[in-house]
Amino acid sequence: MHRLKNKIRDIPDFPKPGIIFKDITPLVKDPAALRLTVHQLLHPFLGRDITAVAGMEARGFIFGSLIAWELGLPFIPLRKPGKLPYDVQSVSYDLEYGSAMLEIHIDSVDSDDRVLLIDDLLATGGTAKASCELIEKLGATVEACAFVVELDRLEGRKKLQDYEIHSLLHY
Repeated sequence: MHRLKNKIRDIPDFPKPGIIFKDITPLVKDPAALRLTVHQLLHPFLGRDITAVAGMEARGFIFGSLIAWELGLPFIPLRKPGKLPYDVQSVSYDLEYGSAMLEIHIDSVDSDDRVLLIDDLLATGGTAKASCELIEKLGATVEACAFVVELDRLEGRKKLQDYEIHSLLHY
């Protein structure tokens, strides 16, 4: 994991003063590091009864779609408001530095789906918790949540205590 940690760049005071942004750009720029990240993220879920992979806009799309491709499963995009052209279900939530909303097409998942939720970062847990709620509003089950980076001091894991969590890198 040290190899992957070296590919995460700290950007101080972004998007506002006091925040240290964990930039994954160097990681996704390196094909070997990206491949290792995807394989390490999906490894605990091989052989599980997962029927779809969901990822949150925007960086969750990178890892989520690659994991869906590796597993041969559908990818479900969770998007910002106004980006999906069909009927949607939505949920509002709080972020570390503001508030936001996510939407999903109402026909993205079915009640028998078992979804693996993917994002690049677990901070306060607001985005991930809202994503789980959104998937469950449509009747599907969240099998687990997986993150490239977890900011332990922000205790986002507490908001996800009802879910299995797998994080590669801890800060």
